[in-house]
Amino acid sequence: MRAPDTNADATELALRALVWTLAEPDRAQRLLDTTGLMPDDLRARAGEPAVLGAVLAFLEGYEPDLIACAEGLDVRPEAIVAAHRALDGGAFYA
Repeated sequence: MRAPDTNADATELALRALVWTLAEPDRAQRLLDTTGLMPDDLRARAGEPAVLGAVLAFLEGYEPDLIACAEGLDVRPEAIVAAHRALDGGAFYA
């Protein structure tokens, strides 16, 4: 059995998901509109668990993006959901 991933892994996955999200202008704008984050605020706080959690919640809120992001990052959608839980204080198991 594989050992559980750490919250550092959840942070790394969330950062990769953020980069994936921002790579497409329309999706990036939806992220900003949905979360209320401003571009400067997002840049300044990108590594914070609350911001990363908001990014993952954004992806979870629209299944086509969640699945496309998982495919783009070569992970299962469940790993993104688990990373979100971990950033909110739970354990991360991919």
